[in-house]
Amino acid sequence: MWNKIYVEEHLIHNPRVQSILEKLKQVPILITSYDEIWGKSKKPYLHKRDSLNLFIAQKKGQLLKLAPDAYGQAGEPHYYFIHAFNCIYECQYCYLQGYFNTPDIVLFVNHEEILEEMQKSLESYPNQKVWYHAGEFSDSLALTHLTGELELYHDFCKKNPRATIELRTKSVNIKELIKLSPLKNFIISFSLSPFSMGKVIDLKTPSSLSRLKAMVELKKNGYQIAAHFDPIIYQDQFDEHYKTLLQTMKDMELTDNLNYLSLGVVRFTKDVYREVERNYPDSPIHSTPMIKSFDNKVRYTHPMRMWMMNKVKDAAINAGVSSELIYLCMEEND
Repeated sequence: MWNKIYVEEHLIHNPRVQSILEKLKQVPILITSYDEIWGKSKKPYLHKRDSLNLFIAQKKGQLLKLAPDAYGQAGEPHYYFIHAFNCIYECQYCYLQGYFNTPDIVLFVNHEEILEEMQKSLESYPNQKVWYHAGEFSDSLALTHLTGELELYHDFCKKNPRATIELRTKSVNIKELIKLSPLKNFIISFSLSPFSMGKVIDLKTPSSLSRLKAMVELKKNGYQIAAHFDPIIYQDQFDEHYKTLLQTMKDMELTDNLNYLSLGVVRFTKDVYREVERNYPDSPIHSTPMIKSFDNKVRYTHPMRMWMMNKVKDAAINAGVSSELIYLCMEEND
């Protein structure tokens, strides 16, 4: 899968790095620091189809970032932690195609330092529940059979009942999770597209049906599960497509077992939108006009967004999702 593997030389004897390299069975190239090479020259996003490099590194600087308003459920602080850069999947709407200068993947191995920052942030809110999200800059599960860090974050939740970790994913790579005991504050959430739309825009990902089956398996093993319908993209009869998805979820006894369901309409920064236009000129994303919105992101008009999300919300409630568990993601408050 990897064209080249680069490892920061000071990490070469790190047990976690050695474990990854043993699984990959590929001779690495030693470098001083990943950021001396990674992203230094422009590598087009779609080159990931033919040439994808892997960097194994230590994350420096900010390890934990306070999430923006409306990132998660309201009323509690939300952070996301940075365990990797870039993703093996190729979703047409992915903002990473305009965020970094390269699609090459970086796996960070200093998880203990990340957890130290999480502990500090938790202690700064002594009387509150605090959320920590993985999956902002890379899928949170897709490569965990290589990286092996899930047990560390699971133990953090076990020791800190006020902390909740959410792993956001499109992967069905759940075998490392099944080895762990379920916790109420360790939530696995799946981003889902309607079946027909997913085939077009969620490239190289497991199908939405495969993700639903993974959710069922996790539920059987006692895990807390959640879902994200984000981004919702307009197409003819889009609401009927979501009704079909939700009916399937209901038939699989998922709709009344969700911790929450988030709804969000497709949105981009100006730079990312330009990349999406360049990379996927025939995508259904471009079938409906967008405007510069309240937060300077490119979106549908506010009335259209609200109409779309209310359509999907009504369908979700009719399928058995409690209205109290549905929230709008990255949307302005009315």
